[in-house]
Amino acid sequence: MDAMMLDRRDFTRRLLIDRGDLLVVPGLGSATYDVAAAGDHPLNFYLWGAMGGTAMIGLGLALARPDRRVAVLTGDGDMLMGLGSLATIGVKQPNNLVIVVLDNAHYGETGMQPSATKNGIDLVAMALACRFKHARSVSRIEEAADVRALLHGGDGPILINARIREEDVPRVLPLRDGHAIKQRFIEALNPV
Repeated sequence: MDAMMLDRRDFTRRLLIDRGDLLVVPGLGSATYDVAAAGDHPLNFYLWGAMGGTAMIGLGLALARPDRRVAVLTGDGDMLMGLGSLATIGVKQPNNLVIVVLDNAHYGETGMQPSATKNGIDLVAMALACRFKHARSVSRIEEAADVRALLHGGDGPILINARIREEDVPRVLPLRDGHAIKQRFIEALNPV
């Protein structure tokens, strides 16, 4: 990994400023804390125990609601556990799906063991091999505006591998009741 790395909270906040009706699926652990720190929103579908499934939940939403933009924000550990989802997403080609991997090259939720990305495994190359329309790595905060533009209008599927600093930031815990999260999300997605 490059010497330049992103501050995870600042990067996430910049992505979610004035988000409009963007549907956001944060992966468990740090990604959820980062999204909550950027501001709780009824269109955040927080996951509390779906390691490896975040991208597939995003795919399901993207296919069910092709009229809405879907952003998955997850960690490298979650994405590595769900690598097969890249192939499925590549086959389905959802135009409205963007996956942002907050890659600190460590498994943050289990003790900061090095992940496979620490040893050179390239998630961008995997996404491109799976026929994603766009995939790239970012490591400078100035690139957040470009990523934000892709969240709101890029031709998907898209994968962004955001190289973030290895750091322990305070947890910001959003709603943890799965049923309440689901109900709130459904009501915000389908207002009466």
